[in-house]
Amino acid sequence: MYEAVFAHPDGDSTVARFAATAASDGYDGVVVRSRHGSRPDVDYAAVAEEYDIDVVEGVEVVAEDRSQASGTVGSIRESVPLLAVRGGTPDMNRFVAESPKVDVLAAPMQGRGDVNHVIVKAAKRNGVRLEFDLSGVLRKDGGARVQALRGLRKLRELVAYYDAPFVVSARAASHLELRAPRELLAVGETIGFDRGQIRSGLEEWGALAARNRELLSGEFIAPGVETGEHEEDA
Repeated sequence: MYEAVFAHPDGDSTVARFAATAASDGYDGVVVRSRHGSRPDVDYAAVAEEYDIDVVEGVEVVAEDRSQASGTVGSIRESVPLLAVRGGTPDMNRFVAESPKVDVLAAPMQGRGDVNHVIVKAAKRNGVRLEFDLSGVLRKDGGARVQALRGLRKLRELVAYYDAPFVVSARAASHLELRAPRELLAVGETIGFDRGQIRSGLEEWGALAARNRELLSGEFIAPGVETGEHEEDA
């Protein structure tokens, strides 16, 4: 299982600190999602080796409008193993869901965000994972927590009905905000998921990273076909 986090400078903890904590919590990997333009100057492979955990470089695009988001996605898609675009408005949510180059529609229910059957069906058609953002349940209280729960339950119902792809995250910006997988499994049950579904949402980060690393390796030609020594020497 993997968790997707915000490390310094977008968060309060270093990549190494996140890797150490995630490994201790029982994760197989951690995705470091940085805002475009503030990617950490880190040797991900060295951190992964030191803490014996997979460390995936990612970017979460935060854009003011569709045009800006489209330009940024186009410019960085071929350089990062995992690409998310933050939603938060119905218009941005729909744009991301209709963008096959994007891996994850992040935080679709934050702010003024909402989803409907059109957005969820588009996400499924284009292979865009919808993020179940558990941060509001974990770190808010009162009316804000109730609203977060309501949004997650609505999203869960739509995702389940259309069998759309999804990921799960607590969107931690500090190693102190990381929650062990067992804690996220328990939170998921409060919004109607069974433990297997939450586990699948955590594992999906790793599946996306593995797929995209293969695509970016230069050895991928088509599904089931890769370059070998013969092709490289030809």
